[in-house]
Amino acid sequence: MGQAASNLGIGEYPPEYNPKVHGPYNPAVYYGKKDVALGDVKLGELPSWLSRRSFSPVAIGRAIGRMRWRYQQRYNMNPRQWPLTFYHLAFGTFILYYAFHEYPKRKHHTYAKYH
Repeated sequence: MGQAASNLGIGEYPPEYNPKVHGPYNPAVYYGKKDVALGDVKLGELPSWLSRRSFSPVAIGRAIGRMRWRYQQRYNMNPRQWPLTFYHLAFGTFILYYAFHEYPKRKHHTYAKYH
């Protein structure tokens, strides 16, 4: 990889990963410091919880990658779940087809009052 890719951390392990502590690397696991789940955060604690999050492009890319790997491990790599993967793909394809097919017909319809 080039210099720019190595500066962004693309293709490298996360800095928090330690093979002696964590064992084999699993791309679906966040190896950083454990924090309170979003569902357990009180409304008054939400600003401080959000301030502990990183919204850099690299951090967002890593979060999306972890989400993809969790999906892969849960549905695609599990031999008993293969029909569910097919249904997800079929339903997603249907939604995209419908959206692109209906957009030209519906783009001029607005929910505005005519004054």
